Amino acid sequence: MLVVGFGSGPLQANCYLLAEAAGGPCVVVDPGPEAAAPLAAAFAEHRLVPAALVATHGHPDHVASAADVTAAHGVPLHLHPADAQLYDGDSVPLETGTFAGLAVDVRHLPGHTPGSVVLELGTPEGGRLALTGDTLFAGSVGRGADAEAVRGLLASLPDDTVVLPGHGPATTIGRERAGNPFLAGTGA
Repeated sequence: MLVVGFGSGPLQANCYLLAEAAGGPCVVVDPGPEAAAPLAAAFAEHRLVPAALVATHGHPDHVASAADVTAAHGVPLHLHPADAQLYDGDSVPLETGTFAGLAVDVRHLPGHTPGSVVLELGTPEGGRLALTGDTLFAGSVGRGADAEAVRGLLASLPDDTVVLPGHGPATTIGRERAGNPFLAGTGA
């Protein structure tokens, strides 16, 4: 599986591209401010075509370039309906489904915003990913995130699940179980 990530805009929100492999369709997750040029470079470098545009929530630092990507590639933004009022453009409801050949489980986790979601998917190699937006970070949870809901949702994920947060470095569920005070006691 191909995973490309970079920080965008003043708040360095993480934008991710997910694809089964280079040279095919991809999912763009959280295209924040100033993401259009890095996205175009990543599309060219990896020969990717955006097939889906997904947001973990509707804050501008996660969707500011969505309209540019939609205009350039004709791909609508998938956003939880509870966050539709946060986004100025058009969006379609974000639901569990297959995007660019990848089965994505969408878990609604309100708190940071009413429509915050966690995207869970398996990799073709057998790994697990959780794109947590601003609900879970390495060593913390996001502002307004319901820590109890985060514990409850993520307690069922295996320790080796790679967490790709909305800001900051990647981590794993195991690392967060061991050291994140907001996930204490979730067990394996």
